Amino acid sequence: MNLNLPNLITVARIIITPVFLAVILTESLPHRFLIACIIFSIAAISDAIDGHLARKNNQITNFGKFLDPIADKVLTTSALLAFMSMGLCNIWIVMLVLTREFAIASVRMIAASGGVVIPANIWGKIKTVSQMVFTILIMLLAEIWEILTDINVNLPELSLVSNGLLWITAVLTIISGIIYLNDSKKIIDFTK
Repeated sequence: MNLNLPNLITVARIIITPVFLAVILTESLPHRFLIACIIFSIAAISDAIDGHLARKNNQITNFGKFLDPIADKVLTTSALLAFMSMGLCNIWIVMLVLTREFAIASVRMIAASGGVVIPANIWGKIKTVSQMVFTILIMLLAEIWEILTDINVNLPELSLVSNGLLWITAVLTIISGIIYLNDSKKIIDFTK
């Protein structure tokens, strides 16, 4: 295991995720959505930083290729689960996303057992970026909704907006999963 700087940043993203989850789920915490949004944003930005540093400094490792997508999934899945517990995410979205993630993780494990590491493709990156951007947007909207509700401003249900955004990510998740599985057939011999 090579814990160079990009890999350390990836590990830090995994470690910061429970902190994000604890903050967003603590209803008594003032401005919890804003604080959670800042924590999540730092973690999301670290995803771009670790990849950039790994490429720039020629520090791309199999450990990083394997762990980076896991760190992303831990972060984005925790946000979906938090949203679901608050009524901001439909359970079917979570089911579709988790099914895709388990399927891809299984293919990665099969590939790894044959000494092959399959990195994320552009569709997987688009899916991850959309999940992160929409998660940040939903938390900002939740913060605004909470402030305006406290001063008796009538607003439409935030769940309509959040579910609309998250269905987009669910569709991208399915598309990226299908492409990944199709591409993996060219690399892995599934007959063994």
